[in-house]
Amino acid sequence: MDKIIILDFGGQTTQLIARRIREFGVYSEIVPGTEAMERIDKSGLKGIIFSGSPYSVYDSNAPKPDSAVYTLGVPVLGICYGLQLMTTNFGGSVQNMAHKEFGRAPVTFEQNLALFRDVKNGFQSWMSHGDSIETPGKGFEIAARSEKHPAVLVNKELNLYGIQFHPEVTHCDYGAKILENFVVGICKAEKTWNMDQYINREIARIKTTVGSRDILVLISGGVDSTVTGALLLKALPPERIFLMYINTGLMRKDETEEVKEILLSLGAKNIQIVDASSEFLKALKGTEDPEAKREIIGDLFIKVQEKYLPSHIGDDYFLAQGTLYTDMIESGKGVGKKAKVIKSHHNVRSPLVEEKREAGLILEPLAMLFKDEVRKLGRALGLKEAFVLRHPFPGPGLGVRILGEVTEEKCRILKEADALFISELKKRDLYNKIWQAFCVLLPLKSVGVAGDDRHYGYVLALRAINSIDGMTADVYPFQTTDLLEISSLITNSIPEVGRVVYDISSKPPATIEWE
Repeated sequence: MDKIIILDFGGQTTQLIARRIREFGVYSEIVPGTEAMERIDKSGLKGIIFSGSPYSVYDSNAPKPDSAVYTLGVPVLGICYGLQLMTTNFGGSVQNMAHKEFGRAPVTFEQNLALFRDVKNGFQSWMSHGDSIETPGKGFEIAARSEKHPAVLVNKELNLYGIQFHPEVTHCDYGAKILENFVVGICKAEKTWNMDQYINREIARIKTTVGSRDILVLISGGVDSTVTGALLLKALPPERIFLMYINTGLMRKDETEEVKEILLSLGAKNIQIVDASSEFLKALKGTEDPEAKREIIGDLFIKVQEKYLPSHIGDDYFLAQGTLYTDMIESGKGVGKKAKVIKSHHNVRSPLVEEKREAGLILEPLAMLFKDEVRKLGRALGLKEAFVLRHPFPGPGLGVRILGEVTEEKCRILKEADALFISELKKRDLYNKIWQAFCVLLPLKSVGVAGDDRHYGYVLALRAINSIDGMTADVYPFQTTDLLEISSLITNSIPEVGRVVYDISSKPPATIEWE
């Protein structure tokens, strides 16, 4: 099967490149950017892409590719840092810019390249860089520019291309087309990749990895963990799959009842429901730091799982999680180990989880997928559409939607508010038009008026965004009437809430969740 290899230098959007390529039917693989070329499986290789990076090419510890990458005889595309690497590799120079580029920037062509086929001249690119090309490398020509800097370089003799912008993010106009022009047009890769192939490959990998051992799956009730359970049940006999749902007290309203129905619909034979809400609330008491909360929740998940481990499961078992690649890269777990930590995900960086991962006892079949791909996988596995389209819910639950200390009272308030918000979105036929919507309880109160009395109530934030993969997100543009009516319903129905605000921050610069 034809494939494209992406060399990962720690960029936060590296996996987006792979996802975009798979999206139009070509298999892609991510490997560490510093990997020796002789160690990489090059069967079916049609092209190589260099990712971006948080580093400057002049940093002492900046990751660099094996020079043999330029001798493989396949086209190479460098993105942002990748372009700067190619420039310095071929004797050019990079400078720190006085005019940095972050966000949208028009790109004007100076040459007619196959890379630009069906792309509008002057299109809006998405820039995110502080360094720029000062002198092109040997054999390279400038093929396009932004307002102040070279934007595209090409070495026609060696079939090398470099672009300063990020075509992989949805904010970049024609970004997917530019990648497709490179992969299909320049690399001549055939479109033979689909979700059925992914399922077959993962099932084979699961069988090889676990052998005859049992698997314990921690089910949160969300799409990711449930799709994980469904995939494992398809791969192995249901008697070997143990599904455990832990009620942390941090779940959505009526979550436990819904989870029971979903688990039964999967055809599972071993289901265990554990109520550990008092344990989680006790462990979180007095903790305000979001990273500390995530660590506490992650560690306690493992401790509770071990405490209530079914007696008939063997000691030598695998723990399966619905970890996505967005969790991995935001937690600093980029393939090349050069990614920066944006926020720790409890199922990635928790010390106890790390310990199990290093022991080779963690199974994460979704760790190379984004949320939209997980939905496709769920459909392919036969899960109901209403469940597949359910909005994302963080593993730590309401623990990271209650800013500051988590208490039982705050959980009750937020559960009621969130249930009202989601219910109204469904009534107004808005739920399926929004990628993710939820409420956040702020750690402060404000003065208000209830009747003729002074009222001192919590501030509640509403969050609703649209996204494709969770790596970038835009605010959902509510009609003002909808916001006014939903706000009024919440403050009238939940007396502890005195003020409602709407979060209008995109990602970046914000993240989707507040903590």
